[in-house]
Amino acid sequence: MPQRRETKPHDPFRAIYDETNAHRLRHGCGAYPFGDANSLGVLAAATRAKRILELGTALGYTACWFAYGAPDAIVDTIERDRDHVRHSCKHIEAAGFKDRVRVHEGEFATVLPAFESGYDIVFFDGYAPTLEVMKRLRDLLRTGGLMISANLDLSGGDGAAHRAALCEPKNWMTSFMAEQGRTAVSVKR
Repeated sequence: MPQRRETKPHDPFRAIYDETNAHRLRHGCGAYPFGDANSLGVLAAATRAKRILELGTALGYTACWFAYGAPDAIVDTIERDRDHVRHSCKHIEAAGFKDRVRVHEGEFATVLPAFESGYDIVFFDGYAPTLEVMKRLRDLLRTGGLMISANLDLSGGDGAAHRAALCEPKNWMTSFMAEQGRTAVSVKR
């Protein structure tokens, strides 16, 4: 029987990952770097995304992965914590993505109405979104686009309702495929 080898892919943004963890300990906040960020870059590349929307910037780790995976994409990312916005802008600029990643400061429900539909990928990284925010995200996503919903095992928000909505076959085709099933990847029908 062949031996299984665990190989970690190259992470060009490992310094941001490490700084996010250190920042969380100093700041006492909930900024966790997404544990499977290279999969986000792969999904962005595979879909040839041109427009990506991220809710939950933290210090910019996943925004950089999206920009890296989809070199022709514009990434809009929303973060409510002013300190995180400052750090993420610094990291995004250092990674060379300042012209393609736009950081928007504010609460999701307040900032989302300013965006127009047609996103190829929407990534929700935080507690499960409220059903109101989820409806708005669905409206912003193009038919055939991907909704990536992280941290579905966390309490708070409308987690059970969000999971149930993602399993509605007339609206979504869903797989709980990343981070041991804690992250759903759904195609909008």
